[in-house]
Amino acid sequence: MHASHRQPGPPDRPEDTGPPALPEFAERVLDVADRIPPGRVMTYGDVAEWLEEGGPRQVGRVMSLYGGAVPWWRVVRADGVLLAGHELRALERYRAEGTPLREAARTAEGHVPRIDMRRARWDGEM
Repeated sequence: MHASHRQPGPPDRPEDTGPPALPEFAERVLDVADRIPPGRVMTYGDVAEWLEEGGPRQVGRVMSLYGGAVPWWRVVRADGVLLAGHELRALERYRAEGTPLREAARTAEGHVPRIDMRRARWDGEM
């Protein structure tokens, strides 16, 4: 058979290049999360504002997909409510790091404290 009429064979095996690269925005969000000192927090909106890109929802999406590699408990909701479904894990870390908390009201479901945002919020300055 003429070379131009050969049937295609199996594709060449691609070289193992490791895990796929993170999107640039995700890398930047994770870098900010990694810089937040123990005992301090930033809101999703704070991170977006600090990066001058995206918004709270985009930051939240990055944290939900890739945040396990960084101190995810330090990126929080603006109202200080702990991340649903991860409250006890986060609370354990907040207490270990000395993050300022506001004790829950007796009427609050589960009596889970909130983060004291006035005292715990970090502005990104070293």
